[in-house]
Formats: sequence, C-alpha cells, structure tokens
Amino acid sequence: MINRVRDDRNRELLFGTAPARVVSLVPSDTYSVARLGAGVTLVGRTSYCELPTDEDDVTPEGRRAYDELRARWDQVTVVGGTKNPDLDVIRGLEPDLILANQEENTRRDLEALAQSGFRVYVSFPQTVDEGIAHLAKIVRMLGLEKDETARALVAQGYHALSDARRAHGAQRTVRAFCPIWMEPLMTLNGETFISDMLAMAGAENVFAERTRLYPLAADLGKVAPKVAASFDKDGGERDTRYPRVTMGEVTERAPELVLLPDEPHPFSEADAAVFSALPIPAAKNSAILRTSGKDLCWYGARSCAGLGRVRALVDGFRDGRAQV
Repeated sequence: MINRVRDDRNRELLFGTAPARVVSLVPSDTYSVARLGAGVTLVGRTSYCELPTDEDDVTPEGRRAYDELRARWDQVTVVGGTKNPDLDVIRGLEPDLILANQEENTRRDLEALAQSGFRVYVSFPQTVDEGIAHLAKIVRMLGLEKDETARALVAQGYHALSDARRAHGAQRTVRAFCPIWMEPLMTLNGETFISDMLAMAGAENVFAERTRLYPLAADLGKVAPKVAASFDKDGGERDTRYPRVTMGEVTERAPELVLLPDEPHPFSEADAAVFSALPIPAAKNSAILRTSGKDLCWYGARSCAGLGRVRALVDGFRDGRAQV
C-alpha cells in the first residue's frame, strides 16, 4: 500500500515503505522523531538539534527508545546548521527522507537536495493546530499509525488544543508582548506560530497587525517605506512577519505581560530590567516573565506539553501570581 503525504509546499510524497534513513534539518522535527520513539531512523541532524529532556509522561517503550537514541546520538552525523548544511555530507548519508522547514532552511539548499533525487518534506506550520497536524504527518511518513507511543503523543497534542479552546470563552484575554531579539529590538506579528501559541494560551499579541517595513530604517520610523511589502507564504524574499520595533512603540501598546524567551535570543536579567523600567502595565504589575523559547516556537511534539506550560504562565499572571 502506498502512503501519500502532502507537505506544506503542496507537493505529494509517496511512501511504499517506511523511511529507515532520516536526515532532519529542523531541531523541532528531530525532537518530534525522538518523542515518537523513532530515533533509530535518524542518520543526520543539525548542530542545533537536542535530545528530549521532558520525559515524565513517556511510556516504558518510549523511554527505551530514548535510551537507544542516547547511546547512538554521537553517531548521528551533524550536517551543519539549519541555514548552512553541508549538502555533500547529506548526499553521502543517502537518506530516504529529509525533514525540512521553509522558514528555517534556505530554498536554494532544499531545491538542490530535491534535484539530487532525495525525498524532501518541507513544513511551514503557522498555528499550533497545524503543528500538531504536522506531527501526525510525520507519524504517517514513518509508518507509525498503529504505534501506541505515537498515537498517544498525537492525541495529547489534540487534547491540549481542545482544553485551550474550551478555556477561551471563560477567561479574559491578556495583552502580551513577546520580543525575539534585543538589539535591534524585534518581535513578531499575527502570522507567526508564536503569535498563535500566545493566542491559544489566552494572550493577545500587541503587535499582531504590525508588519515589517522596508528598508529597515522605515521599520524604525526614520524614513517612509519604499516598498509596499507583504508576507508571501509561498517563499517570497520579503518576510514581513518579524518587525523591528522601538521601546516607544512597546510603551504605546501598553502590554500587561512581557514574555522573554531564552531563544533565539537568550534574554537576560539585564534585558528584563530594561522592560521593567518602561511605563507599561507589565512593569507595574511585575509581569516581565522569562520562558522557554522552545515552548513558544517548536511546533509538533514539543507543543503537546509546551502549550500547557505557556497557558500556565498566562494564567499565573491572570490569577495574580506573576513573578519577575
């Protein structure tokens, strides 16, 4: 029986048998493959890939799979970074599946690998729901539809989504600001996975409608925009979803909650102090919180428990339990 799966570029991939040699160019996908208990298939990974550490809810079978992966982790070839993988090393591994992402990997590299005859699955989830659906597709590609560990993990993700949706009507939305870089100060708008994660957790992204302007000076309000750019989900060169903003804009939007992730920029206590000094409700309420960047932006298996942790942060603020 042929298993047919469409990626987020709407390309159909055919699987007569489950892949046995997988190269993952996406750290969150490496995490998902490991959480699914399929780490034995990994032959290549990026230098940013990590082994799962949150194993409290892992079945005995899943724990054995982790132990096997740990024992051979150093034997899983590091192919480079997400933006600069060594294509010759990847070709030499002879993978029967390459997991990639439109945002994290370059179009040039992915096209070169596809033209070399490799099966390249390109993901691009922009919502938590799409991220869980992507996890379900990985299950199908790896032939794990009947595997109890895989089924339970996907079910956990959909249950987390259902719980979050049920809570929406009963709780007030919190106005939140989530920067992703400090110098220059950068954030994200409503067309991003992180913004949807915030929404599912009961927080409203105060920069949801803010697009990145070109040239960069226009983004900071210094000149008029020269290009009426818009986000092109099909791979255009101008990504308008990550604007550079000023502290003045942050003050004007008056967030009640500021979430500082530990990646991609490792926000520090010194960074937290900068936001605490702003005349914003979040500072007045001691609601400048540090959090896991992986919980915010790693789609797939990480979101199954990560959504609950982000919700707990927002609920903690709402209940008056926020701490710096």
